[in-house]
Amino acid sequence: MYKIDFEHPCRIHFIGIGGISMSGFAELLHSMGFTITGSDRSESKITRHLESLGIQVVYGQDEKNITDAMDLVVYTAAIHPSNPEYKRASEMGIPMMERACMVGQVMKNYSSAIAISGTHGKTTTTSIASQIFLQADLDPTISVGGILDAIGGNIRIGHSRHFITEACEYTNSFLQFFPTVGVILNIEEDHMDFFKDIDDIRHSFQEFARKIPAHGTLIINADIDDYEEIVQDASCRVITYGLDHASADFTAQNITYDEKGHGSFDVIRNGKKGPRFHLNVVGRHNVSNTLSCLALAALYEIDDDTVQQALTAFHGTERRFEYKGEKNGITIIDDYAHHPTEISATLDAAVKYPHKDLWVIFQPHTYTRTKAFLKDFAASLSAADKIILTDIYAAREKDPGDISSAMLAEELKKLGKEVYYFSDFKEIEKFILKNLVNGDLLITMGAGNVVDIGEALLET
Repeated sequence: MYKIDFEHPCRIHFIGIGGISMSGFAELLHSMGFTITGSDRSESKITRHLESLGIQVVYGQDEKNITDAMDLVVYTAAIHPSNPEYKRASEMGIPMMERACMVGQVMKNYSSAIAISGTHGKTTTTSIASQIFLQADLDPTISVGGILDAIGGNIRIGHSRHFITEACEYTNSFLQFFPTVGVILNIEEDHMDFFKDIDDIRHSFQEFARKIPAHGTLIINADIDDYEEIVQDASCRVITYGLDHASADFTAQNITYDEKGHGSFDVIRNGKKGPRFHLNVVGRHNVSNTLSCLALAALYEIDDDTVQQALTAFHGTERRFEYKGEKNGITIIDDYAHHPTEISATLDAAVKYPHKDLWVIFQPHTYTRTKAFLKDFAASLSAADKIILTDIYAAREKDPGDISSAMLAEELKKLGKEVYYFSDFKEIEKFILKNLVNGDLLITMGAGNVVDIGEALLET
């Protein structure tokens, strides 16, 4: 396997440089003295930022973009071998590396490498942890899968031994990482286009736990079914947290919510009552996410006052229950939820938010996920008063012809829900302006481009 020599920076080309993770690491390696180029399908705010740093970005992927001046080509799991740049680099014998492998090699440069994993909540939890480390003046390097206001983007280049990143299980990417501290937030069925079943997913998380060295630490949610099985072969220290597991090392009592759904709770650490913490993010799921960060803060001996200052400053990340604005008295929120569990958590928080009717515009993400969780999607979405569906966002997939948003609409109708389906975003915008009233709460939801609907409404 090709090994990046960080003492002698080389020339690296990124296929798909505009991706949220790829762009961050392109910027990080650029700061280390590497000569970075990249390609992407279209111009974006992210690619323009990279160009402002002096990174050359070309639009459209073409074999002509690959030259013998390149020492390494980095690509994502979404890049198919038929991609013209991938194919050309392979033909030319240029060393190639998948993104996760590159991230793993970067992590080896940090003696304190924190990887936050789980089916849900990675971006928010990574952001909370980052905010705490920043508040504690630990000067971390940060890679987050969203836009974090505290760092003005998705990457922060620090100058300490600390590195904080998300660790995604899809295609077993996180098994390429080398964390000294790992966090497992939850384990559920997802990415069924890659994993065979829940046992296959659990096995991957077991492997992740095993990767943490004996001198390291794993922080795991004790509310995970049979979490002991996940950690049974881990050689590192294990710290538990949870909301439903009273014997966990870190848990919460007396959870309350303010008028906007922001949580407050008393922390219980190793059976002893600690201070009360107040959050500026919504929902029970974020109380759980915060507990994992309290365990992390205790591991690094960060004091409670510093932690609370960080929690006060943290108002969430882009596309995670993000307040977008108001239109005709309608409050518009955007959320990245694209799995039934995430939808349930988001709508549970939304119910606590001031509103008349709760409307959701849901854009299913990928055909395989929609088909695998069709009835679960209907059940979770039924917590909304009224639902609008868009077409399925294909992402990396092709339409198999056996699943559609119309089928999801039928499942919702069986549950007695008021549901509407439109294939055109403009039609949805017209419908909203005609049918929603002052005081309604509208959530645009999904991992695709459904956010565009709310933003377009606010611009009209």
